[in-house]
Amino acid sequence: MTFIRTVLGDIAPAELGVTYAHEHVVIDGGLPLLLHPEYDLRDVEAIAAEFLEAHAAGLRAVVDAMPCDAGRNVHKLAEVSRRAGIHVVAPTGLHLAKYYDDLHWSLVASVDELAELFVADIEQGIDERDYSGPLVRRTEHQAGVMKIAGSRDELTPREVRVFEAAAAAHRATGCPILTHCQDGTAALAQIELLARYGVDPSHVTLSHVDKIVDPALHREILETAAFLEYDQAFRWKPDQPNGTLDLLVAMFEAGLGDRVMLGTDAAKVEYWRVFGGRPGLAWLLTDFARMMDERGLGETERQAIFVDNPARAYAFAPVPA
Repeated sequence: MTFIRTVLGDIAPAELGVTYAHEHVVIDGGLPLLLHPEYDLRDVEAIAAEFLEAHAAGLRAVVDAMPCDAGRNVHKLAEVSRRAGIHVVAPTGLHLAKYYDDLHWSLVASVDELAELFVADIEQGIDERDYSGPLVRRTEHQAGVMKIAGSRDELTPREVRVFEAAAAAHRATGCPILTHCQDGTAALAQIELLARYGVDPSHVTLSHVDKIVDPALHREILETAAFLEYDQAFRWKPDQPNGTLDLLVAMFEAGLGDRVMLGTDAAKVEYWRVFGGRPGLAWLLTDFARMMDERGLGETERQAIFVDNPARAYAFAPVPA
């Protein structure tokens, strides 16, 4: 039977509920925070307070997207889950090379070694030191998604190795895959590469793709059976069309609304109400939900976007015996 693996344990897909499909719940140090102080998501009390507000608006689950040795803190993810009363899917995987130093182990590890690390996070428990050094201490908290990243337009040799390793780990565990599409590009290339290594596209979610407002391209991607995650909804300027909303309408009109999801990708504190920013993490379920309704995306469509589609996208695939 399929399941979704949260940081506090496995649940049935039907238990997931209203889900944000790509978020940054905790960023606790690492090179990303050194490069971008605005990514300072270390305060568990404040983070939990923001998610409690989103919970009041209906949020029940969130997929974290900060993978190995890039500010991941599995103990803090678990604590936010407990305090806010939401399911948190914790990631393994690797981000873009720019978020690691030039001597990082990901640059020299083999495909098999990378796959072994990913599988261990999924099956044994995430390292409490986040693979930041030679000592590994497994926690009880397991990864439920593999977050991997591709550069603009094409993948680098390092990224190809990471994708191959994620595919190997998927074949071994059934763990779903969440990808970063830089500037919304290379989605089809990512799907083709993963498929070449044995991953059915129905277990792949591609992020940030609504940065490119091209309905024909999105239809082509969705016809592979992959999922798309849109997270630019609050970033469109008031004097321009909301490209995310336009794409959602187009995908439902094309009969492809069963493979689109929403998130905020709100890594910067300026987007969080608890830190004095806006619009806040509840925005998708409040203001944007009203905008969707005005465009004809009512309760049925929102059920698909926020509940039914994530329950399928983030469920583990059966692994042949």
